[in-house]
Amino acid sequence: MERRVVKFGGSNLRTPEDIARVIKAVRRYEPPVVFVVSALYGVTDKLVQAVEKVKRDEAAIERVLGALYRAHERIVDGYIEDADERKRVLAAMDERVRKLGKYLLGVHCLEDIPNCADDMLLSYGERLSSLLVVSILNHHGIPCREMLPEDIGLVTDGEYGNATIDLGVSAKNLRRALGGNERYVVPGFYGISREYRITTLGRGGSDYSAAAIAHCIGASSVDLWKDVAGFMSADPRVVRSAVPLPRLSYREAAELSYFGARIFHPLTFEPLEAKGIPIRILDIGEPSSRRPRTVIGERGVVRTDVIKSVTCTEDAAVLKLFGPGIGIKREVLPSVTGAMSEARVTVRAIVSSQTSINFILSRRDLARSARIVRNLRLAVIDEIETHDDVALVAIVGEGLLERPGIAARVLGAVARRRINIQMISAGSSRVAGYFLVRRRDRTAAVRAIHAEFFG
Repeated sequence: MERRVVKFGGSNLRTPEDIARVIKAVRRYEPPVVFVVSALYGVTDKLVQAVEKVKRDEAAIERVLGALYRAHERIVDGYIEDADERKRVLAAMDERVRKLGKYLLGVHCLEDIPNCADDMLLSYGERLSSLLVVSILNHHGIPCREMLPEDIGLVTDGEYGNATIDLGVSAKNLRRALGGNERYVVPGFYGISREYRITTLGRGGSDYSAAAIAHCIGASSVDLWKDVAGFMSADPRVVRSAVPLPRLSYREAAELSYFGARIFHPLTFEPLEAKGIPIRILDIGEPSSRRPRTVIGERGVVRTDVIKSVTCTEDAAVLKLFGPGIGIKREVLPSVTGAMSEARVTVRAIVSSQTSINFILSRRDLARSARIVRNLRLAVIDEIETHDDVALVAIVGEGLLERPGIAARVLGAVARRRINIQMISAGSSRVAGYFLVRRRDRTAAVRAIHAEFFG
């Protein structure tokens, strides 16, 4: 029996009009199907802000709970006409909101929040959303059942804030829990550790939830409904002549997501590639259309001029360590990367030479990482520099390393705009290369490369 996994993100759940489009899209799918939902648009950000507010102000708890309840109540009032049913749904909603309030009160009393409590709090955006969606769908004659990750056994490695799903353990649980010929609604973004603690998957984690569930139940495809027109050859806000990309490989999509095209959680593709399950990106603005904007999978990958897309991100910074022979001192890299890992700092890339080691990081981690290295007091390090006035520009495409002259065309296009490249890397990925420029030059660099390859 063919199964599908369908995901609706927070941008699909922004206004009452969006809910109408979701209902129309859902009617296209016959059971068995699993619908994965994100929190309502903006709710996760509000929960993050709420944690900081309630540490100092107990009265903020009721304000936060009231705002969350009203945001969901507006949609219930618009889509559940029966008074008794509306009352029942709002009572269930209020019960979840009040449970969230108990956790917020604990944060206020402690004036701090442990990682386990932080993940529990942030999961409530999705818990409220799934209750809302399943109630509305049932009311509109689309029978479905809510299944929480803790109930179906979506098991993670236990890392708070950035957990990885244990596909082997979860597959056994999910095949049993989601094996019926039904419609299920599952909140995305979180799972449970082996100790049964809530662990979130990182921002954009609902895409990853959908991919992992598809892997575990052997789905035929993952349909992701977005408010964007699939992947493009560049960000259309930067390059007006950007063109749609009808097909991408898993690796191309993963690298584009990693390097700045933030359509997906970076781990979305790993569970799907293992089983060859395609991703179809559909436009929520056209809920009746069956034509996906972009299909991601290994089959039918269209090669244009090798370069499929140019992307960039401002979330980049460089930590530079200098010292004689630092690049060949065996103790330096393990000591620095080990200390950063312990502090939960993600190193995006490392570029080294005989006299320097350069760590590319997120901007938010730069100052903290410099302090970490200084506290190590490694004698071989003579000097430490930090640079946050940079942007990372990446080119992505299958066959990138196999086609002579690609690098020359990229460098030539940038040089003609008189843009200085501060650091460059190619070869670490089969389908991507990247370089760093001053932040003020990022837009000109992207446009120059796009014009070179797309005309």
